[in-house]
Amino acid sequence: MTDESNPSGDAADDWAAALAEQTASSAPATAAAPAPVAAPATSQVFQQIQETASAAAGVTPSDLARVMDVPVQLTAEIGRTRITIKSLLQLSQGSVVELDGLAGQPLDVLINGYLIAQGEVVVVNDKYGIRLTDIITPSERMQKLARS
Repeated sequence: MTDESNPSGDAADDWAAALAEQTASSAPATAAAPAPVAAPATSQVFQQIQETASAAAGVTPSDLARVMDVPVQLTAEIGRTRITIKSLLQLSQGSVVELDGLAGQPLDVLINGYLIAQGEVVVVNDKYGIRLTDIITPSERMQKLARS
């Protein structure tokens, strides 16, 4: 989309021109009001979402602030296995321990021992990380507990 008044073809200017044109065409001809200036809405949107979520849960922002610094233990679990003490004592450098997880299977992410997500291992700047691929909802957690 190129405009004769915008020879550089800058996409942001194209969007601004289209918005101004739409505003001008929808405004009455007698009112010559300036086009509204677009303000960044990200802070307003996120604030509204946080307020809505807090109100729905019956939690005020001050209540939430009380627990923001509480430490939790995050564990990424690739798999598990059971071995005897005899086998454990025979382990040395280079030993291989077979786990019940399959290659390519997502690893479990636990918070304080409770499964909250599944993900995959990634390497970022020579450090390992976890890309979360599936978040476990509270209802799914309750179903898993009921099956156990």
